This record gives sequence, structure tokens and C-alpha cells, in this order.
Amino acid sequence: MSKMIVKFEYEKETKNSVRYKEAPAEGTAPIIGSLYVQKWFAGNTKQIEISIDKKD
Repeated sequence: MSKMIVKFEYEKETKNSVRYKEAPAEGTAPIIGSLYVQKWFAGNTKQIEISIDKKD
């Protein structure tokens, strides 16, 4: 089992959601890419983090 925290930065707003782009560490490939979060939850947050637990 491994755990990874993925950081995202605000990219743009759509009708009902906010799109965030992944900000990978320098020299690493993105894990998720873009992420859409509903506006009612995201509000005006400019940065978010997602924790991923990989269970083997």
C-alpha cells in the first residue's frame, strides 16, 4: 500500500464546476491531470490537495 498527495491549482470555472490542473513535482509526470470540483464545494479556493491511497 502506498499513499500520495497530489496538489492542484485553479485553472478555470465552468458553469457548475471549477477545473484544477495538477501541479506535479519538478521532473515527475502528472498522476491525474485535470480535476473538476463542484462550485458549491470549491468556492473560490485556488489550491487543493487530494490524497490517494493505493491498496495492493
